[in-house]
Amino acid sequence: MSDTPSVQPSRPAEPAAQPGTGQAPGTRPALSALDILAFLCELFAFATLAFWGFAAWPFPWNIAAGIGAPVVAILLWALFVSPRAVLAVHPFVRAIVELFVYLSATIAWWSIGQTWVGLGFAIVAVTVGVLSGRRRFT
Repeated sequence: MSDTPSVQPSRPAEPAAQPGTGQAPGTRPALSALDILAFLCELFAFATLAFWGFAAWPFPWNIAAGIGAPVVAILLWALFVSPRAVLAVHPFVRAIVELFVYLSATIAWWSIGQTWVGLGFAIVAVTVGVLSGRRRFT
């Protein structure tokens, strides 16, 4: 037993920062106000599609449209746009899918006669999308 070396426990080394980000691997940046606004725009778009489906269609179709429209939009979002997207695509494809969801919500407001709500949402959503996209890909 005298041949075994004396071992002292040591503290593990801190993870090294990723080049260019200043963050440790496996961590993500803190949420900003722009991230929260982008999330609220996404939620508003999905809620708009559900409202449009239930309000703009006659009885047998309103259930299908009220459930189906937001489900399709959420699936597109999860496949291409979300931070943990299933399919890794070019950033321009992500932007087009994001704009498609916002456009569908805007057209939904226009189709039920609320043009100003649709126009206001379109301006806010596209502005937030462009600003968050520029911040994400710089």
